[in-house]
Amino acid sequence: MFKKVIFIFLIIIPLIALVAITAAKENNVPSNPSKIENFSLPDFSGKIHSLSDYKDSKAIVIMFIATECPVSNAYNKRMAKIYNQYKEKKVAFVGINSNKQESVSDIKSHSEKNGLKFTILKDDKNKIADMFAASFTPEIYVLNSSTYDILYHGRIDDSRDESNVESNDLANALDELLAGKKITIAKTKAFGCTIKRI
Repeated sequence: MFKKVIFIFLIIIPLIALVAITAAKENNVPSNPSKIENFSLPDFSGKIHSLSDYKDSKAIVIMFIATECPVSNAYNKRMAKIYNQYKEKKVAFVGINSNKQESVSDIKSHSEKNGLKFTILKDDKNKIADMFAASFTPEIYVLNSSTYDILYHGRIDDSRDESNVESNDLANALDELLAGKKITIAKTKAFGCTIKRI
């Protein structure tokens, strides 16, 4: 009897695990990727952009952002500032809005109002957010421009309140990358509003 129970246990448990993994894949449950495939998305004017458009950049900074999230909005000036600091150093910046309730017209007016000059794409069915396993706004990924390996993932800095910032994590990562060094802290904890998926 005991052997029969053990046999059933050894057969059934792996089968349940296999079913769970298969279901997760079918439902696009995010994982933790180390690299990203090339993708294309429209900006708020309908123009299509792809990662491959930035192949001549030294790095590609992907920023998941929102128009309504107070945490993301607390970073608007900092996002505009860091873009201006690094755009002449051949670092590409791409914003992605994956929130289901925020329209392209919302994105357009929000970017104009807040002086966000970098490209912002609309991820209409959050497929790209799922590809990155992104959860928050703002959430940052730094990719190399050839194989799209994720070199840095996490936050812009360590405080929603700019006056309390002690660690400029994104800027530190970019500075090390541009200096030809390995990024010392390649992963930090992103925080903000959750991405509102379909």
